[in-house]
Amino acid sequence: MSVWDDLDLLLDSPSSLNVTSNARGTVKDKANFKVEEDVAALRKAIEGIGTTEKTLVEVLTQRSNAQRQLIATAYHKATGRVSVKYGDKDGERGQVDFVPNQTLIADLEGDTHGYFEDLLVALVKPPAVYDCHEVIKAIKGAGTTESTLTELFASRSNRQIKAMSEVYLTETGKMLIHDLKSEVSGDYGKALLILAEGKRDESPYVDAAKAKADAKALYEAGEKKWGTDEGRFIDILCHRSVPQLRQTLVEYKSISKRTLQESIESEMSGNLEELLVAVVKCVKNVPAYLAERLFKSMKGLGTTESTLTRILVSRSEMDLLDIRAEFKKLFGYSLYSMLESEVSGSYGDALKHLCGQD
Repeated sequence: MSVWDDLDLLLDSPSSLNVTSNARGTVKDKANFKVEEDVAALRKAIEGIGTTEKTLVEVLTQRSNAQRQLIATAYHKATGRVSVKYGDKDGERGQVDFVPNQTLIADLEGDTHGYFEDLLVALVKPPAVYDCHEVIKAIKGAGTTESTLTELFASRSNRQIKAMSEVYLTETGKMLIHDLKSEVSGDYGKALLILAEGKRDESPYVDAAKAKADAKALYEAGEKKWGTDEGRFIDILCHRSVPQLRQTLVEYKSISKRTLQESIESEMSGNLEELLVAVVKCVKNVPAYLAERLFKSMKGLGTTESTLTRILVSRSEMDLLDIRAEFKKLFGYSLYSMLESEVSGSYGDALKHLCGQD
């Protein structure tokens, strides 16, 4: 039986979509943190002849994001450079938000390269800024990277989505939802835009009668009829709270004898199927969903480094211990051992530092 099937156990387990503490993270505040020492070590590593990558890894992966922000601010002051402004060139929109971490980011970009550079830069950005930049990367340029958008909006809480949208507005002067609208279309676009509003019901209470009615409505909109009423699936899966949907999943299985995930997989295809399956998986267990994403990013031909970086950086202070545990349960060996065999060099070292020894 896979981690996705044991529905009855779900009803009593806490929602993993609203992780607020960092108790299950692998990266914590460093004890006896001395910002000046870290800044001196980074400057020496970057400004010396040849970059000392080992120092960059040790400092940036072993401090919490809050500590990295203090390092970035102190680093900026120590270099004596002028602040960079957010927004348009020449301050056209009159933005006055100074971004001291841009100095450290610019130096890391100038001194490192490839996936290692991407990872270090990701670590220096505050979480909402990093999420926002991942969305921008997914929607700009030729074609949209739907798999990234699916992962981000299915696995983030309302609070995280709102924070990401605020950064987007500050940096671009535009509404994220407005720009997404011009990039995604059809039923997939409709579902993604609902999630991107960050307004999912967060009530902890479960209405059993409503769960039964929703399960019946889903059954009748999919398996029971010729053709599928995608709109009904989108409406229920993208609006209801996590506890409510968990009860609906249990009710659905008792009506259909199949899981809702199996029904979605047989009734739909393409990006919409992937998004709704991701929503169902995150309703059940966000760490297991992300563990699966990590596995798929490393198995087969080539490694999808952008996915590896995004998940390990963004979850390192939230629930990476749980992701590691689910990885082991799903695949029979540790995330650390797979990283060891699949990624190398300073990039691999930095990922293993974030993952933490099993």
